[in-house]
Amino acid sequence: MLTIKKIATRVGVICASGLFCLNSAVAGIPIQHWVQPSGAQVYLVPSPAIPMLDVQIDFDAGSRRDPAAQAGLAGLTAGMASEGVRAVGTAPALDENALGEAWADLGASLDSSASTDRFSFSLRTLTYPDLLEKATALAARQIGEPAFSDSLWQRERQRVAAQLKESATRPATVAGRAFAAAVYGTHPYGYELTAETLARIQTADMRAFYARSILPCRAIVSLVGAVDRAQADALVTRLLARLPTTGCTPLSAVADVQPLARSSDQHIPFDAAQAQVLIGQVGYARSDPAFFALLVGNHILGGGGFGSRLTTEVREKRGLSYSVYSSFAPAMHAGAFTIGLQTRPDQAKQAIQVAQDVLKRFVADGPTAAELQAAKDNLQGGFALRIDSNRKLLDNVANIAWNHLPLDYLDHWTAQIERVTQADIQTAFARILQPEKMATVVVGETP
Repeated sequence: MLTIKKIATRVGVICASGLFCLNSAVAGIPIQHWVQPSGAQVYLVPSPAIPMLDVQIDFDAGSRRDPAAQAGLAGLTAGMASEGVRAVGTAPALDENALGEAWADLGASLDSSASTDRFSFSLRTLTYPDLLEKATALAARQIGEPAFSDSLWQRERQRVAAQLKESATRPATVAGRAFAAAVYGTHPYGYELTAETLARIQTADMRAFYARSILPCRAIVSLVGAVDRAQADALVTRLLARLPTTGCTPLSAVADVQPLARSSDQHIPFDAAQAQVLIGQVGYARSDPAFFALLVGNHILGGGGFGSRLTTEVREKRGLSYSVYSSFAPAMHAGAFTIGLQTRPDQAKQAIQVAQDVLKRFVADGPTAAELQAAKDNLQGGFALRIDSNRKLLDNVANIAWNHLPLDYLDHWTAQIERVTQADIQTAFARILQPEKMATVVVGETP
């Protein structure tokens, strides 16, 4: 007879071997969507190829909801939500070790995390009836009854404080924090956990944050795996059953990120073999109608690896950096546009100038026809790799759910890429970016 661990191991080997955990024979991706009586929104893609289920539950409780004086609260709360459950009724308390062993015995896992916008739970389990029932029950306890142990938090706080102190010795971290402050200003997207904000966070703050944020009426649940709609609906109901059913008042609005009014330059001394360079400004929100033009355009500018303009000009022609990139971070609010590179400290000025010149030309003139076609071929050709496992497909379904995209979004993704023109990219980049108003941060440059 196969034990739970043996079954989990066999299925894990199947997925790890490179075989699709998604039924790749499906021509389209049929996403089902409904709203439960509690208000929870559910998005399901049945994937019966193997007996496995991936679930993501998202709440509008990311770091943009942090109080300024307690920056880091959402992330720390998410971390502590996985460190034990409290005793309720006849169910005993489980500390972090007992909880970990319980998940290991099931061959399943439940993780919690927080990004700038979302507070998320990610469940992975086999769908054999007995295992699924037990994993769902354990997940419901962890979601609904986290312990937020005071003694554990005192130990965890010391660990986080040590990490913060150590991170200050890394030039990349120093550059990232300075850049976020320069681009976002006082907006919550720019908040950073510090020793000062850490000291202000207690388990009572975590409990209060959790109680007002993690409610069924605010849940967006995405599922990919070997369950049908009826099973998925019942499972979601059980997962959220231990959360409060009251208190679902409208969330307060968070102000938009304000664009930079002028350029800025920060040169931070640091004894390092490589200078860290970040150049950028406020980009665009995920809801921007020019999303695909900006996606394709950035692939050409600096997001497409060795074929990008920045790589050609900064690395290939001048040897100023091993790698250079550009990126957008579209979210509920406008995320940062960033050009990043590392270079020899004595070459930093030249590398910055070249990168700035490339950006100015691209914003002014847009891409060439050859660059556009190469980017389309690369993006369209790589689309299958975006959805070749349950986990990757779940990420895409959760993206659709969170951003209120059409249910057939993935079916038309390559067609949307194909529709992008040179003029679309030039217009979008000229609207979003102002090269003369960039924030530049250099850590470790030679004077």
